[in-house]
Amino acid sequence: MLPALWNRFPLVFFDTSGYVTRVLEMKLLPGRSIFYGLFLWLTSLGWWSFMGAALVQSLFTVWLIYLMLRCHDLVAPLTTVVTCVLLGVTTGISWYTSQLMPDGLVPLVVIAMWLLGFRWQQLGGVERTGIFAIALLGIMSHMSCLALAIGLIIVVIAARVVVRLLRSSLSVNVLPPLSVVAAGLVLMPLLHLALVGKAVYTPGGPVYIFGRLVQEGIPQRWLAEHCPVPGIKLCGLQDRIPYNGDEFLWGEKSAFREIGEWTGAADAELSFLNSACLKAYPAEIAWTALRATFQQLAMVKTGDQLYDIHNETRYVFTHLLPRHVSESFNGAKQQQGQMTKLLFDALNKVHVPVAWLALFGLVLIAGWGYRKGRHDLAGLAVFVLLALLGNAFICGALSNPHDRYQSRIAWLAPLVVGMAAVSWWRLRRGSCR
Repeated sequence: MLPALWNRFPLVFFDTSGYVTRVLEMKLLPGRSIFYGLFLWLTSLGWWSFMGAALVQSLFTVWLIYLMLRCHDLVAPLTTVVTCVLLGVTTGISWYTSQLMPDGLVPLVVIAMWLLGFRWQQLGGVERTGIFAIALLGIMSHMSCLALAIGLIIVVIAARVVVRLLRSSLSVNVLPPLSVVAAGLVLMPLLHLALVGKAVYTPGGPVYIFGRLVQEGIPQRWLAEHCPVPGIKLCGLQDRIPYNGDEFLWGEKSAFREIGEWTGAADAELSFLNSACLKAYPAEIAWTALRATFQQLAMVKTGDQLYDIHNETRYVFTHLLPRHVSESFNGAKQQQGQMTKLLFDALNKVHVPVAWLALFGLVLIAGWGYRKGRHDLAGLAVFVLLALLGNAFICGALSNPHDRYQSRIAWLAPLVVGMAAVSWWRLRRGSCR
């Protein structure tokens, strides 16, 4: 959480205000989980100090890294400290644990699913409970975490089949990670019912998918070929649909504002158009989804828009929260314009090549681990590689590629590469004796 300490306040983003106001208003908003808002409220001790949230996120991260090392027989004096320091220097990990955003929980869900699915026997009862709770928090905090966790369940099930076919020594337990996902699927609508009176999941899916299609010009093409269509308001607003997903979702002159914006009134129309476009242009959508996935996979820059103004977040922290919070927030370097793009450009000279090289390293580790009998590390490399690909698909193909979506999870690859490097060094040292 060094960036938060340096900033004198946890880092914020455009979306941060949405999580805070979910608790203040106790209403649902597309893409903004009320559960992460409650996490912020709880860890800040009722909006007293947001440093509590950054501290808890950092402690969760350090603890799970320690468990990863221990469960793979890589713990030695200062190993966890050295690992965290190296990750903090070479990746964006600390910039995400320091943010008041659920982004920092996404990689923790991946680690938790691995530990529950493949290292169950090495964990104690308290550890299992803690890992389960962290994974559930991540799943409840953002729908992308839920989607990723569901995908990883498929990976765990497939791994069990592969392990049996190859007669591998790797132990696979499907039930623990499956229980976490099942708990999230059941608890989210039930708790929404109790809190806001609606038994639903966090809304927003159709809107983000439509925004991605807008980026490719696909809905514009469908509307031009089929309008007028009864009940489709966008038919009369085609000249106000930009060829940019973010501009469509957030632009002041976008047609999205005319059809209901984020109130949910546009969901039915956009869902219909998503389905209609898929039926009309399946090959084009498949190709653009694949392209967006790999584009997202390569976008790993740290600091995506952290240097921006964040007007809505500034308003919420300045006018809707206690005075001492407002003063601390507005006195932070980020709000004073001292967190610049130049800072992140310098960091990314290290972070980006490390992330790319580590991604390639996962493929090498999978082969090396299998040949050397370290099936645990080989399996971990494949698991993390599939998690990175899954995250890229969820965020790139189903939303729109942005650096923060992939960089928040990119540090998992250097972690695995580091673990494999230590294991290789130990094997080599042992063979020389």
